[in-house]
Amino acid sequence: MRKELVDQLVCPITREPLTLEITLEDEHGEVIEGALFSERINFRYPIEDGIPNLLPPDMQRRADESV
Repeated sequence: MRKELVDQLVCPITREPLTLEITLEDEHGEVIEGALFSERINFRYPIEDGIPNLLPPDMQRRADESV
């Protein structure tokens, strides 16, 4: 995920801006692993393999339970 993309993303619940937390980035500065943090609901939307998962928290939990 390109870092500048975070300026265009908002929390799907609150519609407020998200904070980028980087765990791993590639040699070009793109985010490979990390999270987009919504302070108001205290929830981290994961970024895995460079793809942010912006499903609402309850939908992410159901997806995790079905695996």
